[in-house]
Amino acid sequence: MVMLNYKGSPRDVATMAHELGHGVHQELAKNKGDRIKRSPLTFAETASVFGEMLTFKSLLKAAKTDDDRRRLLCDKINDMVNTLYRQISFHDFEKRAHGAVKATGRALSADEIAGHFQAALVESYGDSVNLPEDYGVIYPYISHFMHSPFYVYAYAFGDSLVNALYQVYEEGSVPDFEAKYIEMLEMGGTLTPEHLKATFGLDITDPEFWKKGVKTIESMIDELEALCAPLLKPQQAPAANTPSGP
Repeated sequence: MVMLNYKGSPRDVATMAHELGHGVHQELAKNKGDRIKRSPLTFAETASVFGEMLTFKSLLKAAKTDDDRRRLLCDKINDMVNTLYRQISFHDFEKRAHGAVKATGRALSADEIAGHFQAALVESYGDSVNLPEDYGVIYPYISHFMHSPFYVYAYAFGDSLVNALYQVYEEGSVPDFEAKYIEMLEMGGTLTPEHLKATFGLDITDPEFWKKGVKTIESMIDELEALCAPLLKPQQAPAANTPSGP
């Protein structure tokens, strides 16, 4: 059983797939017992993000018009960029803030914390987004900072891992992928990076592994750009000296 808000939008469907992925993961791993059924942070988002990706691909395949495909791709790309790059900037903020406390030996003021949040986001966005000067004050909106410090990196790690894992799935390079995937989820907290390498050929110590994950986002952006290309063509201007009426 999962608890979530649901109004039937494509995003709600994706959210349901994500949360049910967590449920499936826990159900499959319960044979390990309470002590080791829970996955470590690094693998906690594996089943949820993979389920979300499977659902998205199904929705995209079933889309009847290019407008529907454009909307689905745009929303998915935004979510993936948010999950990967924005969560990395959140993690950078936590390192900055906690590092400052360690270096100064005192608690930080609200303004100082907001300054670290602003600096982390500005460094991440560069000149692509112009943030208001007081944007840093919204940091309490991210409840993970207070309730689960240093959790947010798990989203970026998990998204990259699943993107690479999904690439392997689509390529068909691993025989009996489905059975091995379920076996991986059944391992719960005993899953190790060594198992990923031996079973799926994914080595998290290899930079190419992370590039494989990013390429999933790149391919979706390429697909969206191709779908948008007809909309960006300049409309043909009327020919000169063409009569406008009878």
